[in-house]
Amino acid sequence: MMVLPYTVAFLFLSFLHTVKIANSQSFIGINYGQVADNLLPPPSTAKLLQSTSIQKVRLYGSDPAIIKALANTGIRIVIGTANGDIPGLASDPNFSKSWINTNVLPFYPASNIILITVGNEVMTSNDQNLMNKLLPAMQDVQNALNDASLGGKIKVSTVHSMGVLKQSEPPSSGSFDPSYGDLMKGLLEFNSANGSPFAINPYPYFAYRSDTRPETLAFCLFQPNAGRMDGNTKIKYMNMFDAQVDAVYSALNSMGFKNVEIVVAETGWPFKGDDNDVWASIENAKAYNGNLIAHLRSMVGTPLMPGKSVDTYLFVLYDEDLKPGPGSERSFGLFKTDLTMVYDVGLSKTSQNQSLVAAQQLLAATPQLLQAVATNTSTGTNNNNSSTSTSTGTGTSTSTSSSTNNISIRNGSSSGSSNNKVHLNRIFNLGLLYGFMGLSFICLFFFVLLGYPRTLFKE
Repeated sequence: MMVLPYTVAFLFLSFLHTVKIANSQSFIGINYGQVADNLLPPPSTAKLLQSTSIQKVRLYGSDPAIIKALANTGIRIVIGTANGDIPGLASDPNFSKSWINTNVLPFYPASNIILITVGNEVMTSNDQNLMNKLLPAMQDVQNALNDASLGGKIKVSTVHSMGVLKQSEPPSSGSFDPSYGDLMKGLLEFNSANGSPFAINPYPYFAYRSDTRPETLAFCLFQPNAGRMDGNTKIKYMNMFDAQVDAVYSALNSMGFKNVEIVVAETGWPFKGDDNDVWASIENAKAYNGNLIAHLRSMVGTPLMPGKSVDTYLFVLYDEDLKPGPGSERSFGLFKTDLTMVYDVGLSKTSQNQSLVAAQQLLAATPQLLQAVATNTSTGTNNNNSSTSTSTGTGTSTSTSSSTNNISIRNGSSSGSSNNKVHLNRIFNLGLLYGFMGLSFICLFFFVLLGYPRTLFKE
């Protein structure tokens, strides 16, 4: 029985190590859109980001003030070229060099730029000229980075909408639209050769708008539901996010590029919309983003990519009040421009640190708890620190020391069946105790540190 306290301690130390991994949260990023006229000064935004567990920021452009404000913060930065820059980047190597000299070299490495996205959702833009020039533009940007000795430090890619898939259900049948043909193959060959990610924008919100059944809403919001079975793999999917990401993985696999990393460049849920957009609400937005963050922190991964969390950039930091389209397009922001949260999804460092301190305090108290319980279990027979020896008619004797809760078996002679029952009860009770404590630690991890109390229960 002495093994049990050490086992519990080992499991709890492993648990704290997992907490440390989840607490770093390098897989959580956010988009910083700028189609607005009321944005805060970049230094204020940098300070806000540092107060959260957000580790990465994606810019749609390369605003030098923002890039400079994020210097020496530890926040990793994705910058982008505009779609309108693609023809120039593709046709003139000097244009690419000038772009790198202007938007990267003055800031790197103090500003930790990790990725340059060339264009946004170009393949579904129906602009054949841009589509044809996308790969040459990416190649020229990569060459310019190589010339600046940054080729292995900053990656180059582009961002796609889910519209590049011809099929996404079931996830195992995910495939790219064949009309993209060699264009998509060339992009994937570039990603593979340069170790850059395939960036995709999955939005369960838009999937729900085309299928507004209640069970679909629960599936999209990571809420309890019956799940959806993939008939090919016999895997039951419990949320739309995993299903969409695995559909992309299957599409990559079908073309021989399963080793290309997937990055979720955008995903989110609006907190309000037009009168007919009843599914855009604070309740649904909080459920989606909060449960998504908890899912990422769990490190469970997706069914086809288990055991890791896909880098995911939430959409979006602030509302963009100048964005065209329906009202929901201007209502994805997680923070207000007064630096308060639109709704709480557990991104504050304060709440995360409090959870970690609580777990560490519990670990520090564990030896005393075990000793106290071990002492209490001995009071059913003799005084503390006494020993009891019993034997059975089969020639086996059981000796128990209550001060250490050691139990040993030795040969001997016999009587005292009532004492044997007491010792067996001790063993059984201690087993229940240690099992319960281990289960409690697991529950603490999933329900406190992952933020489930904030996301599963309404406030």
